[in-house]
Amino acid sequence: MTAPFAQADTAVADEQTIIRKGTRPAVSGPADRFTGNVRVEPLFAADREIPASAAYVTFEPGARSAWHVHPAGQRLVVVAGVGLTQQWGKAVQEIHPGDVVVCPAGVKHWHGAAPDSPMTHLAVGGGSEGKPVQWMEAVTDDQYHAR
Repeated sequence: MTAPFAQADTAVADEQTIIRKGTRPAVSGPADRFTGNVRVEPLFAADREIPASAAYVTFEPGARSAWHVHPAGQRLVVVAGVGLTQQWGKAVQEIHPGDVVVCPAGVKHWHGAAPDSPMTHLAVGGGSEGKPVQWMEAVTDDQYHAR
């Protein structure tokens, strides 16, 4: 889920750089892509050297992404709380700190917090043809609560 992450950095430094915590402001997850309160904290943008971006994404209890697909795949590392994720046509699964969710390219899915717990994950993803995510319909309450 790289959008709304920062857009690709075009410059590649010729020396090591440190991006300090808090220098890229957190943004609220847009209502057309998320249900509930979601905060996206960009860490780094894709560039010519590493064609992937990363962000911490925090979901308040009950918050979740819309259904979406990553043309180049996505990796999620749960760092806090309890979350839920679902691949289209499969059962909702619970995820916990230390779990890694591997979302292959082109697989329709969603992820978010459990109803009674916030959840933060590190999201890393690349793009294809300049598009990191293809956003789709919202996850219904029935889909979210189906376990």
